[in-house]
Amino acid sequence: MPKVTYRGGPDGERTIEAESGRNLLEIAEENDVKMGSACGGVCACSSCHCYVVEGEDSLDEPSDAEEDRLDMAFEVHPNSRLGCQVKLGDEDIVVELSQESVEVWFNEHPEHRPKAG
Repeated sequence: MPKVTYRGGPDGERTIEAESGRNLLEIAEENDVKMGSACGGVCACSSCHCYVVEGEDSLDEPSDAEEDRLDMAFEVHPNSRLGCQVKLGDEDIVVELSQESVEVWFNEHPEHRPKAG
């Protein structure tokens, strides 16, 4: 089974074994990774914006719909993807969460926001 390593955000780095064909957002949600999902994962926003750091060649190319939504994201790079659209292949990948995605997650879960100190 391939592994996804999520980097960034308040949890640091987490590696999760997951089934091929699942998308990065589903895997993140099932494993308490703080990846935003304002639209619920239907490619209607850019809140699950992330960067594929390793393993990009094992993934399908982004669809036109995904590229259109990435136009709404902040700090888009050539390796930017939407977690709801990236289906895990048969190889391990490393993903870095965008600051935008982590902030959306905390907006969706304010009870988990760190207290100002």
